[in-house]
Amino acid sequence: MLTRLGFPQVGEHRRFVTAIVADTVGSGLFMPITLLYFLAMTDLSLVQIGSALSLSALLTMPGAFVIGSLVDRFGPRKMMLVGNLVQAVGMIAYLWADALLVVALWTALLNLGRQAFWGSFGNVVTAISAPGERELWFGFLQAVRNLGYSVGGVLAGVALQIGTDSAYEAVVIVNAVTFIVAFGLLLDVPDHRVARDADAPAEGWGVVLRDGAYLRLVLGQMGFVVGMMVLNFALPVYAAETIDLPGWVVGAIFTLNTALVGLGQGLVVRRMTGQVRARMMGLAQLVFVASYVLFVVAGWLPVWLAVVAMLVGAAVYTLGELTGGPVFSATAAEAAPDHLRGRYLGLFQLSWGLGGAVTPVAFTWLLAHGETTLWWVLTIIALASAAYLQVLPRVLPASGLRVTQKSEA
Repeated sequence: MLTRLGFPQVGEHRRFVTAIVADTVGSGLFMPITLLYFLAMTDLSLVQIGSALSLSALLTMPGAFVIGSLVDRFGPRKMMLVGNLVQAVGMIAYLWADALLVVALWTALLNLGRQAFWGSFGNVVTAISAPGERELWFGFLQAVRNLGYSVGGVLAGVALQIGTDSAYEAVVIVNAVTFIVAFGLLLDVPDHRVARDADAPAEGWGVVLRDGAYLRLVLGQMGFVVGMMVLNFALPVYAAETIDLPGWVVGAIFTLNTALVGLGQGLVVRRMTGQVRARMMGLAQLVFVASYVLFVVAGWLPVWLAVVAMLVGAAVYTLGELTGGPVFSATAAEAAPDHLRGRYLGLFQLSWGLGGAVTPVAFTWLLAHGETTLWWVLTIIALASAAYLQVLPRVLPASGLRVTQKSEA
C-alpha cells in the first residue's frame, strides 16, 4: 500500500515513524485553535495575542544556534527527547496563562522544545535515507505528520463546536500527553550521531555563517515559510472571525489539508520525479497564490458558497505544501556537510522560527486592516520568492538537482 502511494518501506524505523504520529496528533489538535484558545480563555485582544506569540518567537530564535551545536555534539535523538519533555511542560502551563507576558513566556518555552525536536528531525531523516530517496522520505514523514494533524484537526473542530472552557482545557491536556507518548517511543530509537575524525580541525558556526550559498537557500525558504504559516495563523481567524463562517469550517480545513497530504504527498513526489528542485520550489509559491485568490473570493460569496470556496482553496493551498515541502527539506539536508549538519539544519530551521516570530502579529494586524489586505501582501511575497528561487542553482548546486526516487537514482 505504501509503495503504491509513493512511500518508502518503513522497516526498522517503525518506532520513529510512530513517534512522529504521536507528536503531531496533539499539535494538530491545538494548532487550529491557538489564537481562538487565547481569545476564549484570556481577556487579551487578537492583536495582543498575536504580539505575545511573536514576542515568544523572537525570544527563542537564538536557541536555534545552541540547539544546532548540541545536535552535532550529543546526537539528534537525545535532543528530540528533550524537546518532547519541554513541549509537554510548556503546553500544560498554558492552563494558567492569562496575561500577555505570561502567554509569551510559556510559548517561548514551548518554542524551545519545538526547536529541539524539529531541529533534530532532519538529521535523523537524512541518516535513515539514502541519497536519491531524500524527497521520498521527507515527503513520507510529512504525510505521516499530517496523519497526526488530521486526527487532531477533527478533535479541534469538536472542541470549537462545544466552545466551553473545559473543551479548550481538554485540548491542552491531550496535547501534553501526546508529547509524553512520543518521548516513550523515541527511547528505543537509535541515535544517529556522525562520527568525527579526531584529526580534523575544529569547525563551528563560523563555517556555517560564512556559507553564502546556504544562506541564500535559507532566505529563499522564508517565502515558503510565510505561506505555510497561513494555515495556522491566518485561515482560522479569517474563516471564523473575518468572514464569519461556522466554527466547524476551521476543523474541516485542517482535516482536508492533512488528509490530502497523507494520501497525496508520495504521489506528488513521484509526479515531480525528474523535475529541477528550484523550479518545484517556485511552483509551490505560484500554487499558494492561486489559493489566496480563492480565499478572497470566499469573502464575497453567500455562506454556503463561501464554505465551498474555502475548502477548494484549502485543497489548492495543500498542493503548494506538497510541492515545496519535501524539495526544500531534501535540498537543505544534502547541501550540508555531514559533521556540521546539526548546525546547518539548525540555521535552516531558523527560517521557521523567524516566520513564527513575524507572521502571528503581521497576519493579525493585516486582518484587522481590511478583509483582503493580507491576501494581496501574501501574493506579492509569493511571486517575489518564486522569481528569486529560480537563480538559486547558480550558487547552490543541490537546488539545481532533479527530484529522484531510490529506484530511479
